[in-house]
Amino acid sequence: MFQNKKIEIACFNLESALIAQKAGADRVELCADMLVGGITPAIEIIQLARENLSIDINVMIRPRGGNFVYSNSEFEQMKSEIEIIKKLGVNGFVFGILNEDKSINVDQNKELVEFAKPFPCTFHRAFDEVLDYEQALEDVISCGFSTILTSGTFPNVMEGKEVLKQLVIQANNRIEIMPGGGLRSTNILALDEMVNSNWYHSSAITDGSETASSGEIIQLKKNLKI
Repeated sequence: MFQNKKIEIACFNLESALIAQKAGADRVELCADMLVGGITPAIEIIQLARENLSIDINVMIRPRGGNFVYSNSEFEQMKSEIEIIKKLGVNGFVFGILNEDKSINVDQNKELVEFAKPFPCTFHRAFDEVLDYEQALEDVISCGFSTILTSGTFPNVMEGKEVLKQLVIQANNRIEIMPGGGLRSTNILALDEMVNSNWYHSSAITDGSETASSGEIIQLKKNLKI
């Protein structure tokens, strides 16, 4: 099973994306503005990343920081961004929309997943705000997402490891559960032994900057035994 384990690196700038590829990452999640947890990156950055990277690039679609309940104009902006970015040679999209009651907004998410086709979509850590993760998992699956990025509804993956394990069991290969949020080389092996996901997600930032550490990415892969 070990050879199936893969690492995605959250990259908040082009430099991180280049570092991630060189260090052996399997995919990058490209976004901007780490302080708010990531928003849609500039078109120019996406273009430069595509020109310089041979590994897969998934792009975050998020119009602003804050909550994950969006106005009609923000929703239209998300559709517009997907339409433009689809033409740039990316490999997938990352987004997530909630209702006011913290449940999954099935209608809007489903519409964006359809809009993004044929590209796969990841439901991002908006999932960690839901109140009923079992129902939320079924709702996300019904929308057509291929992956959920989650820390198990807790602030970080180690606190959420029991929920992550349950999500993997409940998902039963219908959707990929990708643990992320506080994932580091120091805890990835212990987490994998409990959760047994195929994909893991980390910013690999170790120095308080917004740039990934090559050494941390290499160590993440080494400790995951891939």
